[in-house]
Amino acid sequence: MLIYKIFRRSEWDALCSDGSTLGAPVDRADGFIHFSTAQQVMATAARHFQDESDLVLVASEAEALGDALRWEPSRGGALFPHLYRPMRLSDVVWDTSLPLGASGHIFPEGLV
Repeated sequence: MLIYKIFRRSEWDALCSDGSTLGAPVDRADGFIHFSTAQQVMATAARHFQDESDLVLVASEAEALGDALRWEPSRGGALFPHLYRPMRLSDVVWDTSLPLGASGHIFPEGLV
């Protein structure tokens, strides 16, 4: 199962350069890296990145993250994937730009 992380371009560039990341400031403050499922990622983008246009959507294989990935209740009591270790560039299955259109972010076809 693929899970998704939204990065600001500068955060993505840092991950590509450094090979690992502790995530965005909110991830560091919470002590884990926030991910979303395919069904959750559009609401995550709308809620936390509403007016941001230079974003990167990253997919990771949940099973490959092992025991460091925990499913915990969050928004509306839904279970969200949280990674309790640095995210490595090798965890990334694919990445793509996440542009902002007139009615919200434009996600890859077939994601949801």
